Amino acid sequence: MSATELRVAEIKHTHWNSEVYEPSDDTFLLVDALQEHAPTWAKRRPRCVLELGSGSGYVITSAALLLRQLRPRLAAQVLAVDHSPAAAEATRRTLQAHQVSEVDVVVASLFGPLAERLKGSVDVLLFNPPYVPTPDDEVERGGIASAWAGGHRGRRVIDRVLPLLPELLSPKGELFMVTVTENDPKGIIAEMQPHGFQGRIAASRQADEETLSIVHLWRG
Repeated sequence: MSATELRVAEIKHTHWNSEVYEPSDDTFLLVDALQEHAPTWAKRRPRCVLELGSGSGYVITSAALLLRQLRPRLAAQVLAVDHSPAAAEATRRTLQAHQVSEVDVVVASLFGPLAERLKGSVDVLLFNPPYVPTPDDEVERGGIASAWAGGHRGRRVIDRVLPLLPELLSPKGELFMVTVTENDPKGIIAEMQPHGFQGRIAASRQADEETLSIVHLWRG
């Protein structure tokens, strides 16, 4: 099955509110990159797929639908994690609206209580981080701002997650992460090379005044 034939989530069946990040250009670019890459999963057979910061649930629902189409009932554990109870509820509603029941939704900061259990087992990690450069104090403000406020260079949360990848990802693990120019996406790839990762820019798009890029990292 070609990438263009693969179905993803529908915005009309996606839920969000004033407390939950609305699907936008960055969301759609991430899903476009996944749709293009997904046919490789038919052979790689990911066993654990996790989205960090699931928000409305549009991305993790799309990932679950892609897996389902590639290998019907592919035996994969699919997880959605968000620190916001409102976002977790929106994710559950979006999954239900698409009749996707195979995703477990967890409320936790970063990986929370799952961190130890997930060590070395995550095959696909999806991450649309708070990447907008802001004063550092905005990162801890909470509410909807936590979905976009990224602190210095937009890297405060990104730089908490990257060091976790060597222990978190499986031997065939890969990361798809949204970035903007200020985050230095090519620099992120270079920074991860000494830790055994290769990388590429899987997709880019101009959106308003920012250039969005999807960083794709995988074990070298």
